[in-house]
Amino acid sequence: MANLVTIYGGSGFVGRYIARRLAAKGWRVRVAVRRPNEAIFVKTYGAPGQVEPVLCNIRDDASVRAAMAGAAAVVNCVGTFDARGKNNFDAVQAQGAGRIARIAAEENVARMVHLSAIGADASSQSIYARSKAAGEAAVLAAMPNAMILRPSVIFGTEDQFFNRFASMASLSPMIPVVGAETRFQPVHVDDVAQAAVAGVEGAATGEFELGGPDVASFGALMKQMLTVIERRRLILNLPFPIARLVAGMSDLVARMSLGLVPAQITPDQVRSLTRDNIVTEGTKGFADLGIVPSSMQAILPTYLWRFRASGQYADIKRSAKNLRAH
Repeated sequence: MANLVTIYGGSGFVGRYIARRLAAKGWRVRVAVRRPNEAIFVKTYGAPGQVEPVLCNIRDDASVRAAMAGAAAVVNCVGTFDARGKNNFDAVQAQGAGRIARIAAEENVARMVHLSAIGADASSQSIYARSKAAGEAAVLAAMPNAMILRPSVIFGTEDQFFNRFASMASLSPMIPVVGAETRFQPVHVDDVAQAAVAGVEGAATGEFELGGPDVASFGALMKQMLTVIERRRLILNLPFPIARLVAGMSDLVARMSLGLVPAQITPDQVRSLTRDNIVTEGTKGFADLGIVPSSMQAILPTYLWRFRASGQYADIKRSAKNLRAH
């Protein structure tokens, strides 16, 4: 019988790519999620019965243990951007990660891969970054040989980064940006999944920082996105003092509306944007895993084309104009 891996958050943005790759390698994959009925699509990643979504609440020991039963490896992809509520930073990214690792050790699970983030820092001003660091510490305390992956901003077909700003550009004459000079090293989601598979299969352990081949400022990334979607828009850089004021007001509105009006940006996100989000020199990364990361230039046009004025017909229209010109 094929080995079994449990992926917590396996239907999410990164988790689904890990599930697909592991299924292709013959693993039985158990996708542990809060709403299995919304994760039925993962069943298509393998043969009938090979990939199965199951109910799991990572705030509950019994639920985590049940989802892990019989697994040879576990992957934790669960994360949140919600600072409040039951599934807040600490509950999900610190305590949740620690719970999975502790129970994995108790159940004698051989290998664990934990998805963290570049910028995880116990001394950071950002609550998000501190919770990520606490999660890493809890995982390593229980599973010292775990693989910790720290990606920069992740892009791909389902991302909430380029898709979000491209959507904004298709509706608005300007794109407001906080920290236009803050540098990022965007990494393709499937490259992160490939790194996770190496950890699941025991090919690597330890801490890895994952960044793509390109380092660019936030403002430069927006210009590249606008080039891909063939639109001209004003990129408006909001200075940090103004951004803090806007974030505070946005957060206040979200609280007063009891979440009915979500905050467009939070004070904690502004704090995170004051620091570069790139791979630290001298740390292990893709090269140590034998992975050549994909470039944004190669990937972005494959899914951002829908935000062009002519959508999928943009190339055809250009070709037709050239014919008329001749």
